[in-house]
Amino acid sequence: MTTKTKIQPDGWEIKDRTYYIKGNNDPLTYKIPGRHTQRHKLLWYDSEKNEQREIRYATNQNSPFKDEQNGESTLGHIIFKDGTLHVPKKDQPLQKILSLYHPLKNIKYSELDAVAEAKDELIDLELEIDALTMARHTDIDQAEAILRTELGSKVADMSSKEIKRDLLVFAKNSPKLFISLAKDDNVQLRNFAIKATEANIIKLDADQRTFKWASNGKKLMTVPFDEHPYSAMASFFKTDEGLEIFKSIEKKLS
Repeated sequence: MTTKTKIQPDGWEIKDRTYYIKGNNDPLTYKIPGRHTQRHKLLWYDSEKNEQREIRYATNQNSPFKDEQNGESTLGHIIFKDGTLHVPKKDQPLQKILSLYHPLKNIKYSELDAVAEAKDELIDLELEIDALTMARHTDIDQAEAILRTELGSKVADMSSKEIKRDLLVFAKNSPKLFISLAKDDNVQLRNFAIKATEANIIKLDADQRTFKWASNGKKLMTVPFDEHPYSAMASFFKTDEGLEIFKSIEKKLS
């Protein structure tokens, strides 16, 4: 059964709310200030009144503002347990302090938005499914090229089943990066250049600036400043001169 929420004229919804501590380094029990003091300033600027108003959480009052609280107030504590604090809709003053007025909102804690969370989770799940589907249908050469960007020369010693397995794991753990690499035309060309180097057909000088034929030391290309050498070689293969060299290397590799 779905619980309906009431919406007031100002847009405020009457509903249960949950808040959580940001980050993972806070203790199991965490207390935030519930009233204004010299040490913890809980003030909210009211633009209509053009004044700072003091915030105070009192369990027997209907307002979060001290100037609207009448009689003797019973001060309450704002305590997160296991990183969360659930506030039922009947406690409107505390909800409004936490959702609207507290200076630590979105700094130390945030309000849980179930709809937004579900949307984000759905996007993440769909991205993961897309990546896994793409990985499942990736041929072994492309799989090797993608994995080489993550594992380097280690890929050369892996069996095809190991490559396919690690590709699926990579797609699951880093779906966005995987899809980006799978759609990158240069990935295959970078892998081709690395394989040619490993096969001692071409070689990269120790300064990472010049590619040469391994057989005679003749220069093939100079790596532009601040560019990754194998990315530069991948771009070079797309030129007229580079295409001829690519074809020559391809024959030697086969």
